Amino acid sequence: MATTILLVRHGETDWNRDGRVQGHTDAPLNARGWEQAASLASELAAEPIDAIYASDLARARDTAGVVAAARGLDVVTHPGLREKHFGTWEGLYDHEVFERFPGAATGPWGDGESTEEMVERVLAAVRELAARHLEGTILAVSHGGPLRAVLRHCSVDGVDRIGNCQVVRIAVEHGTIVRAETRGYPPGSVERVG
Repeated sequence: MATTILLVRHGETDWNRDGRVQGHTDAPLNARGWEQAASLASELAAEPIDAIYASDLARARDTAGVVAAARGLDVVTHPGLREKHFGTWEGLYDHEVFERFPGAATGPWGDGESTEEMVERVLAAVRELAARHLEGTILAVSHGGPLRAVLRHCSVDGVDRIGNCQVVRIAVEHGTIVRAETRGYPPGSVERVG
């Protein structure tokens, strides 16, 4: 009775490559990002997918669009899948953040949305999408922060880095994430979602 959600981080942008804080800034995929999206579509070709969702930011929406086009499906956008809003930090290079905000390495990242607010928003979106597709399989293209949040919520260790177009497979049953796994990380589980 579980819904399978394939959570995927969007393809690369120039801002990813250059180490700039993106957040809600709508940076587009670069050439490598488009190639990663095409590789993702190939990787998932044998996977049954009932619906495709994406953050409403272009880098996620366009990544999902490549997979959707290969299947004849539409992409439905959902703002709950967005990256964390980093406020005035968006657009800064990582080295600028560390120079301007010495506590950034150990403190909250950004002065916009709190990590707790982002986690709540993303988990609510996951529950909502799972409820729409009981016992189905869906693709949801999001961002590194939301994927790390889900994995940490599921007690999966070592998730500091999520690669572009990396797939995290979760199972949601009755509003609870009962399994979360991705290549390169050990499986984790939780008793309930938020």
